Amino acid sequence: MNASSEILSWFEQVHQIPNINQEIWWQCQTLLIEGFANIVEHAHKNLPKETPIEIEVLLSNQQIDIRILSQGKAFDLEKQLQQVAEFEDNDQERGRGLKIMSAIADKLTYESTADNRYCLLISKFY
Repeated sequence: MNASSEILSWFEQVHQIPNINQEIWWQCQTLLIEGFANIVEHAHKNLPKETPIEIEVLLSNQQIDIRILSQGKAFDLEKQLQQVAEFEDNDQERGRGLKIMSAIADKLTYESTADNRYCLLISKFY
């Protein structure tokens, strides 16, 4: 989690694209950090600290795709989102980040890749 400021600094370089408004940009920053935090806390929980987490950002004329590639155990994102209480009813800290990501992102998936990793894909249209 110590890398969060470095990740945001790196991500800020992407913001050189003039047609992304500030509110969408802040939402993308939130999505990136929430996604990264979930991967560190859950997917990489029992892995050595040196285990890499790869982050990719792909831009098109109308959307930003953030891919966070990780190792670790499988995770059923849809099932977890269904089991976590809504914001108003969630007085626990568990699962709130997933609900925030689900509410902000236009697309949110977590799937295995051909190279035995997992990809958290977060898409935001602008």
